[in-house]
Amino acid sequence: MTEPVVNAGLPLEPTVYLVDDDDAVRDALGLLLGTVGLNVRPFADGLELERALDAEGPPAIGCLLLDIRMPHISGLQLQLRLQERGVDLPVILLTGHADVELCRRAFRQGAADFLSKPVDETELLEAVQRAVRQHLRGRQRRAASGQARLRLSRLSVREHDVLRGILDGQTSKQTARTLEISARTVETHRASLFAKLEAESLAGVIRLALEGEEG
Repeated sequence: MTEPVVNAGLPLEPTVYLVDDDDAVRDALGLLLGTVGLNVRPFADGLELERALDAEGPPAIGCLLLDIRMPHISGLQLQLRLQERGVDLPVILLTGHADVELCRRAFRQGAADFLSKPVDETELLEAVQRAVRQHLRGRQRRAASGQARLRLSRLSVREHDVLRGILDGQTSKQTARTLEISARTVETHRASLFAKLEAESLAGVIRLALEGEEG
């Protein structure tokens, strides 16, 4: 058995939603993933996973590990169905048949990785931990974007005008000429928007504005 990948830098007990119709595969992969502190939720098919998500609500930080060939719903079909439900977990697909076209389809649908069985243990652990980090970063970006949009919504119309001048690299005097107001009034609006955005520096204002655009 290869040495497990250390679970460094990951959130506490991220969850791997493992869907495979082979009992032995689920048991073996669950045991392997548990060695690096990952919580594993095993499911025999996609319908079972969907029922669990219906009952439990949005999934925790983690990833999906899906067998590509399963009864009822294939891994590729399940990937699309979960996307339609708004499930944002990164998807790693497993296949016992090295199929280039299936691999292409998986990546076109946004898969994080595509691995062939029998899976190399180190390769699998590395892929899963990359996917978990990807999911965590995505959640953090969305949270930051939502917070930025909330703060930006506090600005008045004129403060938004002054903010556009800041983002265009204008001085207060240049913004004043553009808006046909005094430089002192621009400075007043600048101070107000800094306070409303809870920003301590020009860089902080710019970062918040960019985060708000990402939402």
